[in-house]
Amino acid sequence: MDVLPTLWFVVIAVLWTGYLLLEGFDLGVGMHMLVSARGDKERRLMLNTIGPVWDGNEVWLLTAGGATFAAFPLWYASLFSGLYIPLVIVLVALIFRAVAIEYRGKHHSLRWGRAWDVALGLGSFVAAFGVGAMLAITTTGLPIDANGDRVGGAFTWLSWQAVVGGLAVVGFCLAHAAAFLGLKTEGEMSTRMRRFFRRATVPLLIPIVVWVVAVQLADGNPFSWGLVVVAAAGALVGVLGSRRGSDGIGFLGMAIFLVAGVAAIFTAVYPVVLPSSLDPADSLTVANASSGDYTLGVMTVVAAFGVPLVLASQGWTYWVFRRRLAVHHIPDAHPVVAAVRR
Repeated sequence: MDVLPTLWFVVIAVLWTGYLLLEGFDLGVGMHMLVSARGDKERRLMLNTIGPVWDGNEVWLLTAGGATFAAFPLWYASLFSGLYIPLVIVLVALIFRAVAIEYRGKHHSLRWGRAWDVALGLGSFVAAFGVGAMLAITTTGLPIDANGDRVGGAFTWLSWQAVVGGLAVVGFCLAHAAAFLGLKTEGEMSTRMRRFFRRATVPLLIPIVVWVVAVQLADGNPFSWGLVVVAAAGALVGVLGSRRGSDGIGFLGMAIFLVAGVAAIFTAVYPVVLPSSLDPADSLTVANASSGDYTLGVMTVVAAFGVPLVLASQGWTYWVFRRRLAVHHIPDAHPVVAAVRR
């Protein structure tokens, strides 16, 4: 077994897990601002629950992409060039989402706020769908040849697996965000999100279950199937805990479901990092797609110092902003006087 390539395969899997776990709920909050909020104050309340952490959560996406580029350049090149158009769309969606979060409160009018709410909600949906489609493709296959080049037109990536993967992440984000909002808010908002979580979680998780089971049927092993059982148990514990009034158990259950489910997928496909749907012999693996041992060794030393600092910083942020919020904490909207008089 190639130790360093395998280590970095695990690290990248952990980075994607961290991204889906943390960014998952704030992408879901963005979507809930369109479909679940009642009035401007509730939308502002939702936005305030993720305000201190959303940009830090996106670091996991950047780090996952950067680690893939450095540790597995052939995987990065084949995947990102093969999905050039959808990933550009995802990038635009993330830009709209970030600008919406920053600009929503810059001007006081219902039309202004509603326009940015739509940008935030749609940006969150497109980003979640695109990331899910990409991850589904990297675990189920892309038509690549022996050189790692995509075969076919610009939309050959658009398969049923990509659609299921996109819907899987969208569904998880909505359910995960409901658990998060139930935990992070109080009053009517918390009650309604708790009700949404209890009723909608099972149907929302159907696409991700289809994705996980499809991967297991194709490449599963006893250990990965065991992780599937753990994931199912986590979802069950989360729903039952929420029904008994424990928002913390509901959120924890969703976290267990995600961590075990993603681990089951990556464990099943290892050592393949990008399967070829044309010929399995052309698939990229941790052995033929990785950088040299020197590069991976330097990356390991840097990560050993950097990752704990990032985790400590992000953990401190969540601790500082741990308290629940309610509508009465949100002041009435009012015009802001410019700092510089014209």
